[in-house]
Amino acid sequence: MERIWLQHYPPGVPAEIDVAKYSSLVALLEESFARYRDRTAFVCMDKAMTYGDLDEMSRAFGAWLQSKGLRKGARVAIMMPNVLQYPVIIVGILRAGYTVVNTNPLYVPRELQHQLKDSGAEAIVVLENFAHTLEKVITNTDVKHVVVASMGDLLGMMKGTIVNLIVRWAKKMVPAYALPGATWFNAAIAAGKGMSLSEPQVGPDDVALLQYTGGTTGLAKGAILLNRNVVGNMLQIDAWLQPVLDKEPRIDRLTVMAALPLYHIFAFTACFLLSIHTGGLCILIPNPRDIPNLIKELAKREVNHFPAVNTLYNALLDHPDFGSIDWSLLKCAVGGGMAVQQTVAERWLKATGCPVVEGYGMSETSPVLTCNSPHTTEWNGTIGLPMPSTDIFIRDDDDNDVPLGEIGEICARGPQVMPGYWQLPDETAAVMTHDGCFRTGDIGVMDATGNVRIVDRKKDMITVSGFKVYPSEVEAVASDHPGVFECAAIGVPDARSGEIVKLFVVKKDLRLTEAELLAHCRTELTPYKVPKSVEFRTELPKTNVGKILRRELRDEPQKIDARA
Repeated sequence: MERIWLQHYPPGVPAEIDVAKYSSLVALLEESFARYRDRTAFVCMDKAMTYGDLDEMSRAFGAWLQSKGLRKGARVAIMMPNVLQYPVIIVGILRAGYTVVNTNPLYVPRELQHQLKDSGAEAIVVLENFAHTLEKVITNTDVKHVVVASMGDLLGMMKGTIVNLIVRWAKKMVPAYALPGATWFNAAIAAGKGMSLSEPQVGPDDVALLQYTGGTTGLAKGAILLNRNVVGNMLQIDAWLQPVLDKEPRIDRLTVMAALPLYHIFAFTACFLLSIHTGGLCILIPNPRDIPNLIKELAKREVNHFPAVNTLYNALLDHPDFGSIDWSLLKCAVGGGMAVQQTVAERWLKATGCPVVEGYGMSETSPVLTCNSPHTTEWNGTIGLPMPSTDIFIRDDDDNDVPLGEIGEICARGPQVMPGYWQLPDETAAVMTHDGCFRTGDIGVMDATGNVRIVDRKKDMITVSGFKVYPSEVEAVASDHPGVFECAAIGVPDARSGEIVKLFVVKKDLRLTEAELLAHCRTELTPYKVPKSVEFRTELPKTNVGKILRRELRDEPQKIDARA
């Protein structure tokens, strides 16, 4: 196919990246440790860690893991938020020749058990705040080795002790648990410093991560991300952003705000890896929902790169202390995980002078497939152009390319695309095409410039009397009302028309009424698309990165019926 998008690439962005530049993530990491050894790599709760510190501690942790007899390729799970231990653990696992299994620390026992059993994880590192969940399921898994970390582990003797006392006793954030035989994180590091790390040969086709899908469309599946997949996507992101990072005023090095959790693939690649590769400084935020604290952290730093989701940008803009932040050196604000709304994008640009650049991807693609130009100055409603070395096709149900401008399923091919799902050959076959493309499950359209616009997810479409209604369209219209903070549209059963549209809304203006909002929708939507009811909520169900879960809202009537 002709890559029509290349002629519209931002100046300085190459058509291709050199996927073979690094043989593995380990090679990439080792280069940064040698090049930037004395620089600060990570900061969390005002405690700094240099690249040299990360090199030494990760080497010790990897050696400790190897002392447990784990074979190359063994899966090691991590269950914690963004704390200083996280980069140490990730790098230690990779250097030891093992596979990282990123695990949401807020999983309930059922979800955790599924992921540990499915991945076959033999070891896990868990923050003590969540150890009680692990206790409930560990006997039903293959986990043999447990490392327990505390919030204060790497904060220094005095500060670490104070933080642990507050977390455990004042805030009571550590429920009682019993994990016999578990090793404390600091004890593992101390023991590992007296051991030698065997350096196994890690290549591009070795599995770096098992990245589990969010489960928004069913049971979570493990996307197999090879070293070459993740390295490739990091290089693609770097190539895409470098021209704007080099703009005046120049910066000495990248400062990244990691408010999104590192266990999410967007933050793993766009924050963690990009920062290390460029010798940057990465600010780790353990709890991004604590908006006042996040604003304090942003006010301390001259942040250059701030990947986030629409809901986080929106929450920051609405906080009264938002004006205390100096955004003069902000180069990139990349929106992913969910659609960036026009009202939020326009408010952000006006407030900071830096546009929110919307990108698109998923766990299966390491994650970024497309992105808008970081040079853009206005919201265009698209997810941008395909990344370097990436092909995007719009296809019908028979895998035929549809004419330019017509709607079809977004299919992708590139170095960042996974080879398949972990131990699920049938599921893999269902999403991969004969020519190596990944079927995203998203419905979209490509214009004459190569920009792609998402219409909606296949499974989220609402059918009203045979007519298709895309929830994102309804949500975009409703969000334009000044009284709406955020919203979600779903289809609910209806005897007359099969389904009708129902809208869930969190108010910005408490005086907003259902009648007023529906009148607004009627001016912008054809009658069958207009919601038939509005339910006001104080909050909407979301993933940990702030993506609204329509599926949970759709499931609620079934739960109610089951209890009746």
